[in-house]
This record gives sequence, structure tokens and C-alpha cells, in this order.
Amino acid sequence: MAYRPEPDRDSRPWWERIARKEFAVQECASCGTPRFPPRAFCPLCRTEGCRWREVAPVGTVESWIVNHQPFVPGRRDPYLVVMVRLEAVSGCLVYGNWRSERAPEHGERVAGTFTEVTEDLTVLDWTPAAAGGVHGHPSERTSSH
Repeated sequence: MAYRPEPDRDSRPWWERIARKEFAVQECASCGTPRFPPRAFCPLCRTEGCRWREVAPVGTVESWIVNHQPFVPGRRDPYLVVMVRLEAVSGCLVYGNWRSERAPEHGERVAGTFTEVTEDLTVLDWTPAAAGGVHGHPSERTSSH
């Protein structure tokens, strides 16, 4: 059985942005602390309330695993999942599938790319930055749609 992400109250706006091929993080409405993954309370000042700030999905590879479980619909072969440290948000780690013919390298600069899994599910994957994923300032981004 394949796993399908189920948005909750906090993550729904993030998944909606990913579907539009936008990448954003929450920012505390009180103290301005950026945060990811989406959550109800600021980890710094503990207040509720946030706004969304679009950032470039660019970072560096921290680690990766080879996944043998069919968590992605229609995918049965093993695939790499990378853990990426975002440049725009200190301390933020984002996970996604690796989209390259070669293995990732620790510390390698990577860029996000949006993959339409099904008609109603888009995910953020990662490619080597030199491979031309979505990078740069969000206003410079181009869509593959």
C-alpha cells in the first residue's frame, strides 16, 4: 500500500503552495522567526499566528537513505530520499526524493523541483543545483507547467 500525504490544519497551506509550484515557510507573526515544518506555535516565542514567506528551495544535502517501501503511488523500485538543509531558514531540514542518475554527496548544493505524482498530488524533490532545478529568488523561478 502506498503512502499518500494527508494535509492537516498546519500543513494544508504548504501543500496548496506546493501544488502551485511555490515553496514557502511559515514566519511567526509576532517575532518573525521562520519555521518549517508548518506548526501552530512559534518554537521561539510560543505564540500562535503566522504568515507565509516564499523562499527559494535551495539548500545542501545533509544525509540520505535508500527507500525500499512503496510510499509513492505507482513507484515500486528502490529510490533515494535526501535530507536537505535549507539556505533560507537556519536549522530547517526538508526531505524529498533525489532526482539524479548519480548518488548525492554530503554538503552538495541542491535545488528543489516540483514533481506531479498524480493529478492532485505534487511533491518537492531535489536535484543537484547545477542540474537546473528551481533555484534563485522565487520571482526568477520558471514553471515547467
